[in-house]
Amino acid sequence: MAAPETVWVRETGPKYENSVEIGAHRLTADEPVAAGGGNRGPQPFEYVLSGLGACTSMTVRMYADRKGWKLARVSVRLDMDKVDAADGKGKIDRIVREIELEGDLDAEQRQRLIAIAEHCPVHKFLSAEKRIETRALTSRS
Repeated sequence: MAAPETVWVRETGPKYENSVEIGAHRLTADEPVAAGGGNRGPQPFEYVLSGLGACTSMTVRMYADRKGWKLARVSVRLDMDKVDAADGKGKIDRIVREIELEGDLDAEQRQRLIAIAEHCPVHKFLSAEKRIETRALTSRS
């Protein structure tokens, strides 16, 4: 896997709207109107889910291609919510990932491709312990 490009996020206004720059790519992030935003782009957690979905699709596709399987298309649906923690103390985040596999595949191939989704690098990243370091950045202006 190639190292990701540096991501720059800058407020562009109004209110919560942000410009997201990733190499040559330009995206917009915002909050829904109900949360005080302008709904001019996906909200941040939708970008997280998008990354997981895209990585899942690509991982499944790469595996099927290496095996020479007749996978026509991969579709991934993702939802996120809060559920009760196993210990009954509070809530935890839950991501529900549903994978649709189209093509001439037998039951064993389908089962294997669903299992391969667990090896998606973004899935592993989200599931692993991590550390986020925050530092002040000197203004570029």
